[in-house]
Amino acid sequence: MKQRINALEKGSEALKALYGVAVYLAKSRVESSLLDLIYFRVSQINGCAFCLDMHSKDLRAKGESEQRLYGLAAWREAPYYTDRERAALAWAESVTNVQDGHVPDEVYAQARQQFSEEELIDLTLGITTINSANRLNIAFRTEAGNYQPGKFRL
Repeated sequence: MKQRINALEKGSEALKALYGVAVYLAKSRVESSLLDLIYFRVSQINGCAFCLDMHSKDLRAKGESEQRLYGLAAWREAPYYTDRERAALAWAESVTNVQDGHVPDEVYAQARQQFSEEELIDLTLGITTINSANRLNIAFRTEAGNYQPGKFRL
């Protein structure tokens, strides 16, 4: 597919808002390794090739195992995710897949066992931000494959 608009170039002013959120989240109490894992999972759900390329490379550069990346779509059946990661993944999937209905009370309860109110707000902000980035990249067909790890490091 041919890229429609280079949003990273042409939308640099508009994207400053998303970058500001990313700067905030980089300093939040939710560990960056968990946010990165969530960004990758949400990008899988949304089918964003650019974000999958970027987050897989960044995760690997930070030492994430291939096993955990390959198994992420089946995290419920895989034994190598922590309870905190599982709660975050369930929350991320529920917040992303709102067409399936509201976020279930059980998912919220599980998330609250693992995250403070402030952390859950930050986690949700991260989820909504990656959903926004996914949709921008999908809409404008941002080309995948050329990303170098750390390119957007804050």
